[in-house]
Amino acid sequence: MSFAVPSDYASRPVAVIGAGTLGRRIALMFATRGGTVRIHDLSRPQREAAVSYVEQNLAEVAGGIENGTPGAVVASDDLGEAVDGAWLVVEAIPERLEPKKRIFGELDKVAAADAILASNSSSYASRLFLDHVEHPERVLNIHFSMPPAQNAVDVMSCGRTDRDVLDFVLTTLPEFGVFPFEARRESTGFIFNRVWAAIKRECLEVVAEGVATPEDVDGMFRVNTGSRGGPFRMMDQVGLDVVLDIEEHYAAEHPEYPEGPRVLLRDYLARGRLGVKSGAGFYDDYPQP
Repeated sequence: MSFAVPSDYASRPVAVIGAGTLGRRIALMFATRGGTVRIHDLSRPQREAAVSYVEQNLAEVAGGIENGTPGAVVASDDLGEAVDGAWLVVEAIPERLEPKKRIFGELDKVAAADAILASNSSSYASRLFLDHVEHPERVLNIHFSMPPAQNAVDVMSCGRTDRDVLDFVLTTLPEFGVFPFEARRESTGFIFNRVWAAIKRECLEVVAEGVATPEDVDGMFRVNTGSRGGPFRMMDQVGLDVVLDIEEHYAAEHPEYPEGPRVLLRDYLARGRLGVKSGAGFYDDYPQP
Protein backbone atom coordinates (compact mmCIF):
# COMPACT_ATOMS: atom_id res chain seq x y z
CA MET A 1 0.00 0.00 0.00
CA SER A 2 1.40 3.41 -0.97
CA PHE A 3 2.14 6.15 1.54
CA ALA A 4 -0.61 8.79 1.77
CA VAL A 5 1.15 12.03 0.95
CA PRO A 6 -0.26 15.15 2.67
CA SER A 7 -3.08 16.60 0.55
CA ASP A 8 -3.57 19.65 2.81
CA TYR A 9 0.06 20.79 2.88
CA ALA A 10 -0.80 24.38 1.92
CA SER A 11 -2.48 24.94 5.29
CA ARG A 12 0.12 23.16 7.42
CA PRO A 13 3.53 24.25 8.72
CA VAL A 14 6.98 23.09 7.73
CA ALA A 15 9.47 22.27 10.50
CA VAL A 16 13.23 22.73 10.19
CA ILE A 17 15.41 20.95 12.75
CA GLY A 18 18.59 22.96 13.23
CA ALA A 19 18.99 26.74 13.08
CA GLY A 20 22.48 26.95 11.63
CA THR A 21 23.64 28.46 8.36
CA LEU A 22 21.59 26.16 6.15
CA GLY A 23 18.69 25.55 8.53
CA ARG A 24 17.72 29.21 8.58
CA ARG A 25 18.05 29.49 4.79
CA ILE A 26 15.83 26.44 4.28
CA ALA A 27 13.29 27.97 6.65
CA LEU A 28 13.39 31.18 4.61
CA MET A 29 12.42 29.38 1.41
CA PHE A 30 9.50 27.53 2.99
CA ALA A 31 8.18 30.80 4.45
CA THR A 32 7.66 32.31 0.99
CA ARG A 33 4.18 30.87 0.38
CA GLY A 34 2.34 32.58 3.21
CA GLY A 35 2.49 29.66 5.64
CA THR A 36 4.27 29.06 8.92
CA VAL A 37 7.74 27.64 9.38
CA ARG A 38 8.90 26.39 12.76
CA ILE A 39 12.59 26.19 13.57
CA HIS A 40 13.80 23.85 16.30
CA ASP A 41 17.19 24.29 17.96
CA LEU A 42 18.36 23.83 21.54
CA SER A 43 20.47 26.99 21.40
CA ARG A 44 18.51 30.16 22.13
CA PRO A 45 21.00 32.45 20.32
CA GLN A 46 20.83 30.21 17.27
CA ARG A 47 17.02 30.25 17.30
CA GLU A 48 16.90 34.02 17.64
CA ALA A 49 19.48 34.54 14.89
CA ALA A 50 17.58 32.21 12.57
CA VAL A 51 14.26 33.99 13.09
CA SER A 52 15.95 37.35 12.57
CA TYR A 53 17.58 36.16 9.34
CA VAL A 54 14.26 34.93 7.91
CA GLU A 55 12.39 38.07 8.91
CA GLN A 56 15.03 40.35 7.40
CA ASN A 57 15.09 38.57 4.03
CA LEU A 58 11.58 37.17 3.63
CA ALA A 59 9.85 40.06 1.83
CA GLU A 60 12.58 40.35 -0.80
CA VAL A 61 12.85 36.59 -1.46
CA ALA A 62 9.08 36.02 -1.53
CA GLY A 63 8.78 38.91 -3.97
CA GLY A 64 11.04 37.09 -6.41
CA ILE A 65 8.92 33.91 -6.43
CA GLU A 66 5.79 33.48 -8.53
CA ASN A 67 2.78 33.82 -6.20
CA GLY A 68 5.20 34.38 -3.32
CA THR A 69 3.70 35.72 -0.11
CA PRO A 70 5.68 36.34 3.11
CA GLY A 71 4.65 33.90 5.79
CA ALA A 72 5.59 33.54 9.43
CA VAL A 73 8.53 31.99 11.25
CA VAL A 74 8.64 30.87 14.87
CA ALA A 75 11.27 29.03 16.88
CA SER A 76 11.05 26.43 19.64
CA ASP A 77 13.37 24.41 21.83
CA ASP A 78 10.73 21.65 22.08
CA LEU A 79 10.89 19.10 19.25
CA GLY A 80 7.31 17.89 19.61
CA GLU A 81 5.98 21.43 19.56
CA ALA A 82 8.04 22.28 16.49
CA VAL A 83 6.84 19.35 14.37
CA ASP A 84 3.23 19.28 15.54
CA GLY A 85 1.03 19.16 12.44
CA ALA A 86 3.92 19.74 10.03
CA TRP A 87 3.56 18.21 6.56
CA LEU A 88 7.34 18.27 6.03
CA VAL A 89 10.19 18.06 8.53
CA VAL A 90 13.70 18.90 7.30
CA GLU A 91 16.63 17.81 9.46
CA ALA A 92 19.56 20.24 9.21
CA ILE A 93 21.76 19.36 12.19
CA PRO A 94 25.58 18.95 11.94
CA GLU A 95 27.05 16.20 9.74
CA ARG A 96 27.42 13.55 12.45
CA LEU A 97 25.87 10.13 11.92
CA GLU A 98 24.81 9.11 15.44
CA PRO A 99 22.89 12.34 16.21
CA LYS A 100 21.10 12.02 12.88
CA LYS A 101 20.07 8.45 13.71
CA ARG A 102 18.69 9.61 17.04
CA ILE A 103 16.79 12.57 15.64
CA PHE A 104 15.11 10.51 12.92
CA GLY A 105 14.03 7.95 15.50
CA GLU A 106 12.45 10.77 17.53
CA LEU A 107 10.85 12.39 14.49
CA ASP A 108 9.31 9.11 13.41
CA LYS A 109 7.54 8.95 16.78
CA VAL A 110 6.37 12.55 17.20
CA ALA A 111 5.65 13.75 13.65
CA ALA A 112 2.22 13.44 12.05
CA ALA A 113 1.52 10.07 10.41
CA ASP A 114 1.59 11.62 6.92
CA ALA A 115 4.57 13.92 7.54
CA ILE A 116 7.49 13.55 5.17
CA LEU A 117 10.84 13.29 6.96
CA ALA A 118 13.79 14.67 5.02
CA SER A 119 17.48 15.10 5.70
CA ASN A 120 19.47 18.03 4.38
CA SER A 121 22.65 16.00 4.86
CA SER A 122 25.14 16.70 2.09
CA SER A 123 27.21 13.55 2.49
CA TYR A 124 25.14 10.89 4.29
CA ALA A 125 22.50 8.81 2.53
CA SER A 126 19.25 8.80 4.49
CA ARG A 127 19.22 4.98 4.58
CA LEU A 128 21.89 5.33 7.29
CA PHE A 129 19.39 7.08 9.61
CA LEU A 130 16.78 4.29 9.75
CA ASP A 131 17.97 2.30 12.78
CA HIS A 132 15.13 3.60 14.97
CA VAL A 133 12.59 4.43 12.25
CA GLU A 134 9.43 2.34 11.82
CA HIS A 135 8.17 4.12 8.71
CA PRO A 136 11.10 4.40 6.26
CA GLU A 137 8.69 4.86 3.36
CA ARG A 138 8.46 8.57 4.25
CA VAL A 139 12.20 9.20 4.76
CA LEU A 140 14.45 10.67 2.06
CA ASN A 141 17.24 13.16 1.38
CA ILE A 142 16.28 16.67 0.32
CA HIS A 143 19.63 18.42 0.11
CA PHE A 144 19.70 22.21 -0.34
CA SER A 145 22.74 24.06 -1.67
CA MET A 146 22.84 27.66 -0.42
CA PRO A 147 19.43 29.29 -0.82
CA PRO A 148 18.19 31.84 -1.65
CA ALA A 149 21.10 32.36 -4.08
CA GLN A 150 21.65 28.72 -5.10
CA ASN A 151 18.28 26.98 -5.28
CA ALA A 152 18.99 23.60 -6.86
CA VAL A 153 17.96 20.71 -4.56
CA ASP A 154 19.04 17.06 -4.59
CA VAL A 155 16.28 14.52 -3.89
CA MET A 156 17.29 10.93 -3.13
CA SER A 157 15.44 7.89 -1.81
CA CYS A 158 16.53 6.16 1.39
CA GLY A 159 16.13 2.93 -0.59
CA ARG A 160 12.69 2.32 0.90
CA THR A 161 11.04 5.66 0.17
CA ASP A 162 7.58 5.35 -1.36
CA ARG A 163 7.57 6.48 -4.99
CA ASP A 164 4.55 8.69 -4.26
CA VAL A 165 6.64 10.63 -1.71
CA LEU A 166 9.42 11.24 -4.22
CA ASP A 167 6.99 12.34 -6.93
CA PHE A 168 5.12 14.60 -4.48
CA VAL A 169 8.34 16.29 -3.37
CA LEU A 170 9.58 16.76 -6.95
CA THR A 171 6.25 18.36 -7.89
CA THR A 172 5.75 20.50 -4.77
CA LEU A 173 9.18 22.01 -4.03
CA PRO A 174 9.17 24.42 -7.02
CA GLU A 175 6.22 26.22 -5.39
CA PHE A 176 8.72 27.42 -2.78
CA GLY A 177 11.26 28.74 -5.27
CA VAL A 178 13.60 25.74 -5.23
CA PHE A 179 14.34 23.33 -8.06
CA PRO A 180 14.64 19.58 -7.34
CA PHE A 181 16.71 17.05 -9.25
CA GLU A 182 16.48 13.34 -8.43
CA ALA A 183 19.54 11.21 -7.79
CA ARG A 184 18.35 7.98 -9.38
CA ARG A 185 20.83 5.77 -7.53
CA GLU A 186 22.38 6.16 -4.10
CA SER A 187 25.34 8.49 -4.39
CA THR A 188 27.46 9.99 -1.63
CA GLY A 189 27.36 13.68 -2.43
CA PHE A 190 24.31 13.21 -4.66
CA ILE A 191 24.71 15.07 -7.99
CA PHE A 192 26.16 18.58 -7.85
CA ASN A 193 27.93 18.12 -4.51
CA ARG A 194 29.77 15.10 -5.83
CA VAL A 195 31.24 17.25 -8.61
CA TRP A 196 31.77 20.20 -6.24
CA ALA A 197 33.54 17.95 -3.69
CA ALA A 198 36.21 17.05 -6.24
CA ILE A 199 36.79 20.72 -7.10
CA LYS A 200 36.82 21.77 -3.44
CA ARG A 201 39.20 18.99 -2.40
CA GLU A 202 41.70 19.80 -5.14
CA CYS A 203 41.57 23.51 -4.27
CA LEU A 204 42.33 22.67 -0.64
CA GLU A 205 45.17 20.40 -1.71
CA VAL A 206 46.71 23.13 -3.89
CA VAL A 207 46.79 25.44 -0.86
CA ALA A 208 47.92 22.68 1.53
CA GLU A 209 50.89 21.97 -0.77
CA GLY A 210 51.82 25.65 -0.81
CA VAL A 211 51.26 25.96 -4.55
CA ALA A 212 48.87 28.92 -4.18
CA THR A 213 46.96 30.99 -1.62
CA PRO A 214 43.19 30.87 -1.18
CA GLU A 215 43.03 34.37 -2.70
CA ASP A 216 44.93 33.24 -5.81
CA VAL A 217 42.73 30.20 -6.34
CA ASP A 218 39.56 32.27 -5.96
CA GLY A 219 40.96 34.98 -8.22
CA MET A 220 41.66 32.52 -11.05
CA PHE A 221 38.29 30.88 -10.49
CA ARG A 222 36.52 34.23 -10.92
CA VAL A 223 38.46 35.15 -14.05
CA ASN A 224 38.00 31.77 -15.74
CA THR A 225 34.39 31.04 -14.78
CA GLY A 226 32.86 34.50 -14.52
CA SER A 227 31.54 33.73 -11.04
CA ARG A 228 31.47 36.43 -8.36
CA GLY A 229 33.10 34.29 -5.69
CA GLY A 230 35.40 31.31 -5.53
CA PRO A 231 35.75 27.95 -3.74
CA PHE A 232 37.36 29.39 -0.60
CA ARG A 233 34.79 32.18 -0.23
CA MET A 234 32.10 29.54 -0.66
CA MET A 235 33.64 27.29 2.00
CA ASP A 236 33.81 30.24 4.40
CA GLN A 237 30.12 30.82 3.85
CA VAL A 238 29.20 27.18 4.51
CA GLY A 239 31.44 27.00 7.59
CA LEU A 240 34.83 25.27 7.73
CA ASP A 241 33.65 22.97 10.51
CA VAL A 242 30.89 21.70 8.22
CA VAL A 243 33.34 21.38 5.32
CA LEU A 244 35.67 19.30 7.51
CA ASP A 245 32.86 17.01 8.69
CA ILE A 246 31.95 16.34 5.06
CA GLU A 247 35.57 15.74 4.07
CA GLU A 248 36.04 13.30 6.96
CA HIS A 249 33.04 11.33 5.73
CA TYR A 250 34.31 11.21 2.16
CA ALA A 251 37.74 10.13 3.37
CA ALA A 252 36.22 7.31 5.44
CA GLU A 253 34.67 5.95 2.24
CA HIS A 254 37.75 6.70 0.13
CA PRO A 255 41.01 6.13 2.07
CA GLU A 256 42.96 7.02 -1.08
CA TYR A 257 41.94 10.68 -0.80
CA PRO A 258 44.80 13.01 0.24
CA GLU A 259 45.12 14.05 3.88
CA GLY A 260 46.28 17.58 3.06
CA PRO A 261 42.79 19.16 2.75
CA ARG A 262 41.72 17.86 6.15
CA VAL A 263 44.99 18.92 7.81
CA LEU A 264 44.53 22.42 6.39
CA LEU A 265 40.93 22.64 7.61
CA ARG A 266 41.84 21.37 11.09
CA ASP A 267 44.51 24.08 11.35
CA TYR A 268 41.97 26.81 10.62
CA LEU A 269 39.48 25.37 13.09
CA ALA A 270 42.14 25.12 15.80
CA ARG A 271 42.63 28.87 15.41
CA GLY A 272 38.92 29.52 15.73
CA ARG A 273 38.55 30.44 12.08
CA LEU A 274 35.25 28.82 11.08
CA GLY A 275 34.37 31.21 8.27
CA VAL A 276 31.68 33.88 8.08
CA LYS A 277 29.94 32.72 11.26
CA SER A 278 33.07 33.30 13.39
CA GLY A 279 34.22 36.47 11.62
CA ALA A 280 37.20 34.82 9.93
CA GLY A 281 38.02 31.73 7.91
CA PHE A 282 40.22 31.62 4.83
CA TYR A 283 39.42 35.34 4.72
CA ASP A 284 39.27 37.69 7.70
CA ASP A 285 37.13 40.52 6.33
CA TYR A 286 33.76 39.37 7.71
CA PRO A 287 31.74 41.24 10.36
CA GLN A 288 32.23 39.89 13.84
CA PRO A 289 29.20 37.78 14.86
